[in-house]
Amino acid sequence: MLVHVDKKDKTKVAHIYITGNEALTHTQINLAMKKTNDNNILNLFRTKKFVQKEYENDKKAVIEKYNELGYRDAYIVSDSVVTNPEDSTRVDVYMTIHEGNKYYVRDITWVGNTVYPYEYLNQILAIKKGDVYNLKHLNKRLTEDDDAVSKLYTDQGYLFFNVEPVEVKIDNDSIDFEMRMYEGKPATINEINIVGNTRVYEHVVRRELYTKPGQLYSQSDIMRSLRELAQMGHFDQEKLIPDIQPNPEEATVDITYNLQTKSSDQIEFSLGWGATGLVGSIGLKFTNFAIQNLFNKKAYRIVPQGEGQTFSINARTNGIYYNSVSLSFMEPWLGGKRPNSLSVSAYYASQTGYSDRYYQSYQNLYNTYYSSYYYTGNSNYYQQLLESEADPGKYLQTVGVSIGYGKRLSWPDDYFTIYGELSYQLYMMKNWPYLLVSNGNCHNFALNLQLSRSSIDNPIYTRRGSQFTLGVKITPPYSLIAGTTDAQFAAMTLSERYKFIEYYKLRFSGKVFTPLTPDSKLVLMARADFGYLGQYNNYTKSPFETYYMGGDGTTGYSSYSTEYVSMRGYSSGSLTPYDITTGRNMGYVYNKFTMELRYPIILEQSATIWALGFVEAGNCFSSIQDYNPFNLKRSAGVGVRVFLPMFGLLGVDWGWGFDKINGSDTYGKSQFHFVLGQEL
Repeated sequence: MLVHVDKKDKTKVAHIYITGNEALTHTQINLAMKKTNDNNILNLFRTKKFVQKEYENDKKAVIEKYNELGYRDAYIVSDSVVTNPEDSTRVDVYMTIHEGNKYYVRDITWVGNTVYPYEYLNQILAIKKGDVYNLKHLNKRLTEDDDAVSKLYTDQGYLFFNVEPVEVKIDNDSIDFEMRMYEGKPATINEINIVGNTRVYEHVVRRELYTKPGQLYSQSDIMRSLRELAQMGHFDQEKLIPDIQPNPEEATVDITYNLQTKSSDQIEFSLGWGATGLVGSIGLKFTNFAIQNLFNKKAYRIVPQGEGQTFSINARTNGIYYNSVSLSFMEPWLGGKRPNSLSVSAYYASQTGYSDRYYQSYQNLYNTYYSSYYYTGNSNYYQQLLESEADPGKYLQTVGVSIGYGKRLSWPDDYFTIYGELSYQLYMMKNWPYLLVSNGNCHNFALNLQLSRSSIDNPIYTRRGSQFTLGVKITPPYSLIAGTTDAQFAAMTLSERYKFIEYYKLRFSGKVFTPLTPDSKLVLMARADFGYLGQYNNYTKSPFETYYMGGDGTTGYSSYSTEYVSMRGYSSGSLTPYDITTGRNMGYVYNKFTMELRYPIILEQSATIWALGFVEAGNCFSSIQDYNPFNLKRSAGVGVRVFLPMFGLLGVDWGWGFDKINGSDTYGKSQFHFVLGQEL
């Protein structure tokens, strides 16, 4: 049997004709109809196809729009769909609407409430006498919003709570409501079941839950438990759906967390371009490490696993010119009973004489840029600097260790954490011309304190919540303790003056995520960053820990004497101020503001991909006296992010810098930036 099907052309909408509408304009009605759209400039990016099922839904949407504005009795008197006389592949839609009167809320009474007084319920409902009748908004305030009336009850164990708004009297344009409530008995949690977990020990999962057997049922506790499970990174966040099985007769409830395990271990292998040429990097990150199972062969999957600890190792090199290796370990629940973290890390890095290729590029850079502004009149110094590039014996070696302890706080709320870290760095230099100290050893003992609050719902593709961090990093004020005088400072060599580095460093970072669509896919991220490196006196202004601003926040290699700050739309380090006498980094203050619009392309266990558009404004300054929060460099662009469980976060951004680089006639213009494992 052969069946020939002639699909004909797709039917599209030519015009929509509406009569009887006064409260809503044609444009407002057109926007309310999501799928049935005519050929008009407002519908440039909307579908023009005519689908009968979608048309019926759009008619309901029009009436819902009227109801939201108080027109309770609105209905469609008649409608028709006819072929357009000029184009047989298009149709014209005719619709006659009866709007009716506009209604208002007059009185609200509560029936059946014993737990909360009606005054408090009215306050939570937030609908008062004289408000426009809006049944959709009323239902949201009763049962749907995060601070709805039903939330009061479900957070106190009243799982079987129900409320029904009833219109008991209609008088002209006013409506009286009676809220008929059934509170029921508080439900107690009977069993907590974990299903689908094949990766992490069950006690590691259960310690993250805010729901415990014997407690009163709480909807907020369930939502918080889902957030903590998502933050672990071992389960598919998009499929974290609890199965709630109530038992009204016994006033109990069983809760089952259905988990879909995913691999969160990561391997990094990359090639980048730094100051010394091609830089290769390889790293391993194990997020389910178990140091307790170090001698338990049965727990090994390459490394011992099961306890949710994080262990990572990373190495970078480009041959004899740059090498580094780092190790880190983090235990999120020290002792296994409280969410107090322990972090330990160590690293070693070595930079030596640069290659001939870099020597030539540095010469070109001097000829085309440095000599044009910053370094006019300092040609002898820079000629010596260029000549020192040929010295294969110069080096900067850095050794560092740190230990940190974090604690989850219960006040002001349990989203707050405090973290303290002790760190030590040893800088060993020989003929190193890029820091104020070129020979000798410098010691950096520091205490780092951070107060943070994080309420984000998902660590990968975040839809809602916020993250704030306020930090201070300080060293002992050696010169103040010793009482060093101006004359003593003047007699010191630079290596003596900076043998023990002293400074204090302030940092603030804040991010807020706001969903812009009902499905929470389109997300706006707003961010602000500020950093300041200060000194105890003018003689010990630290040449270390300065800010290097511009580009993607990396240089292909890591310099532990500098903090890199990204700024898309500008080349790496191009917004960093320099001392015109010595040429050293003078980035002591920076601030940056970012807004990103994000939309997901794929949200699956195998990959999470989203597109973004951004605008940024920021700058770096040489001192707090020069700091001007309105002197900012602007940029905008687009990008894409890909999160692969095996490789972590990858991405690329294209940005356009609108302003001139500090002290130059060169604009930022078009720049590509690559993301590997870090967030810009």
